[in-house]
Amino acid sequence: MNEQIARKLRLLPDSPGCYQMKENGKIIYVGKAVNLKNRVRSYFHGRDHTPKVAAMVSHIDDFDIILCRTNLEALILECNLIKLHKPYYNILLKDDKHYPYIRLDLKDMYPRVTLARRQENDGARYFGPYIGATAVRDVLDTLRKLFPMRTCKHHLPEKKLQRPCINYEIGRCLGPCCNKCTQEEYRQVVNRVVSFLGGKYQEITQDLRRDMQAAAMKLEFEKAAKIRDQLNDIEGLMQRQQAIQVSGAEQDVFALYGDDMDCMAQVMYVRRGRIVGGDSFALPGEGKEDRGEVLFDFILQFYDERKPAREVLCPHLPDEIAEDLEAWLRQKREGACTLTIPKRGDKRALVLLSEKNARDALQKRNAKQQVQHERTIGACESLAKAIGLENTPRRIEGFDISNTQGTLSVASMVVFIDGVPAPKEYRHYRIKTVEGANDFASMNEVLGRRFKRSITPDSGEKWPLPDLVLIDGGPEQLAFAREAMLAAGANVPMFGLAERLEAIYLPEREDPILLDHHTPALHLIQRIRDEAHRFAITHHRGLREKNAVHSVLEDIPGIGAARRRALLQYFKSVKAIREADMDALLACPKMNKAAAEAVYSWAHPEG
Repeated sequence: MNEQIARKLRLLPDSPGCYQMKENGKIIYVGKAVNLKNRVRSYFHGRDHTPKVAAMVSHIDDFDIILCRTNLEALILECNLIKLHKPYYNILLKDDKHYPYIRLDLKDMYPRVTLARRQENDGARYFGPYIGATAVRDVLDTLRKLFPMRTCKHHLPEKKLQRPCINYEIGRCLGPCCNKCTQEEYRQVVNRVVSFLGGKYQEITQDLRRDMQAAAMKLEFEKAAKIRDQLNDIEGLMQRQQAIQVSGAEQDVFALYGDDMDCMAQVMYVRRGRIVGGDSFALPGEGKEDRGEVLFDFILQFYDERKPAREVLCPHLPDEIAEDLEAWLRQKREGACTLTIPKRGDKRALVLLSEKNARDALQKRNAKQQVQHERTIGACESLAKAIGLENTPRRIEGFDISNTQGTLSVASMVVFIDGVPAPKEYRHYRIKTVEGANDFASMNEVLGRRFKRSITPDSGEKWPLPDLVLIDGGPEQLAFAREAMLAAGANVPMFGLAERLEAIYLPEREDPILLDHHTPALHLIQRIRDEAHRFAITHHRGLREKNAVHSVLEDIPGIGAARRRALLQYFKSVKAIREADMDALLACPKMNKAAAEAVYSWAHPEG
């Protein structure tokens, strides 16, 4: 603790407010406190810190405080400061998406349903939020299938009648744009849509059943069958939503589950007594932190740009902040909002269900991370053991050669860092000194060029030495590559991978190493080899295509595109240009004496 911090600690007031922990002038943590003196001093005088707090305190070299009149005011200020500064040690949700709504403007004479990213104060009805664009599009598709509303963007009513569209022809629109229905008929459909989006399925199904029976009594069997299909679609939708209460509850249900390292937050959305979706949020490094404080910070971040439900359910929260949080939620909602910490009953069961989902999400995340580790860093560690390296290679480079019957020879260099491709580090080479299809000599040239750049003092940072090099080929390619590397003044572990049997060849070992086909090490080697091959082939194909459209006239020095065009238009063929004398060349438009001499010298190199 420096003298500046010690002096500020002595002057701390017994007041509510916010504090900002700093490192080199940068804010690394923002918090609020009912009593700033007790709270801030606890960071520097306490001993039983969690790993996260201990790490944060070790970086603090200064702090500032902002006094507030009330705890609620401090809470609001804390939210704004976190949003503004995004401190490293605060919980910062990566999910900043806006959940979509379904919008229905009832002020229109003939309303239509649309997708909206935000709920605006424009007098329209908004339904949602829905959990992702896919969910809202599914609902829109169901709406358009069930209820014949327009989807066109015409500003109705219009003086000029429109031609009926395909939706009208297939019965998916009543055709208000072409006067095929009255406003009252259209409004009846709109009212059913409002009931449907409001979750009043029972009312709609009762009306539809009455209509179906009436149609059947009138022997209108096609109409009755159509209504029957609508009923089946609605009942199918109802079955896909899990009913959890009889009452029409609107709830956001929060829960946490953590291990020794990380935490997972889960939010379940209950609308009209049905679970309509949920989201999981990973909170890395929060596993050993106080659950109540973690949940409190998470809720603040979660509702930063979201509107709370009428009731928010939580498993636990510190008593001293629950009341302030509820007041803040009411402000965010701009209406009634209840914060409930249930101890029993249906609401407690909901919280436990949310916690179960959080546990499942964390287990899946850990399993995914474990698989990712085995494919990347774990594979590097396994490879180091297999080929006898003392240290785990971080930067692995793979090389391959590509050509077509010895022409347009190119080489590729791909880079994997900690088992993950690093495309920005990839390089390709044109073979300059080797004639024909000689992969051994080509590999020698490429490796020599690559390692000379690492040895050069000015380019050492741009071209760092790898920890391991993979050569696509057997012992012969490996020998040529190693010779070039040593000649350049470098000495890096290197091995070759022969495609046949996937055999690994080491420089000073006669017998190849054969790894089990299911080992992560071999899978990593194969990925590097395949990526080097793909990169080389892609570059070679690009050169081949470019060469295919290459004009021999481009080889004439001093003849640009305009003169090449003029020569071809005048002489009609390259053969005629080669056979032309000086007088004929001078007669060509855009040609002067110097240009004509250049063309003649190119056509008659023997003089």
